[in-house]
Amino acid sequence: MSNQAANLPPQKTSGMDRFLNLIEKAGNKIPDPAILFFWALIIVWVCSAILSNVSFDLINPRTGAPLEITNLLTGDALAHFLANMVTTFTGFAPLGIVLVAMLGVGVADSSGFINTGLKKMLNFTPAKLLTPMLILVAIVSHTAADAGYVLVIPLGGIIFHAAGRHPLAGIAAAFAGVSGGFSANFIPSGIDHY
Repeated sequence: MSNQAANLPPQKTSGMDRFLNLIEKAGNKIPDPAILFFWALIIVWVCSAILSNVSFDLINPRTGAPLEITNLLTGDALAHFLANMVTTFTGFAPLGIVLVAMLGVGVADSSGFINTGLKKMLNFTPAKLLTPMLILVAIVSHTAADAGYVLVIPLGGIIFHAAGRHPLAGIAAAFAGVSGGFSANFIPSGIDHY
């Protein structure tokens, strides 16, 4: 049996697969998002300290006073940052939905529900309709507020990987669907008003 596997010709990859693999390798070299946000925080603090001494000619149209950059590395600014950190964190509206959704996805993944559901879905969905179906689900996912960005985009990669297609293509298709359906959904959602 192993001789038969050894005699098979190497599987050829398309140009798109090679391109997506290149993007994936480059993306894997990027640090953890928490580290990126920490670096961005440090860069903003340092730039604010440097640029706070520079005067600009830009005028605030409301007050008529020149715009000034606030030094975020002063004691008062750091104390304000630390004192209001919890309020800033909890005041971010999508956070509650994201935390509950991630908790639900974690339970569903650990129980095997996601794997079973994806296998069942892939059994009755023709391969040529997989991309349109993913985009439709991504568009409609906006009815669950911002959960589409958190849930459907990674699930698009999982679905495409389970179907033997490149996961980045699934992520791109899901992102296009969620972004396109964010304010132009088929179904009325929380941000639609009279």
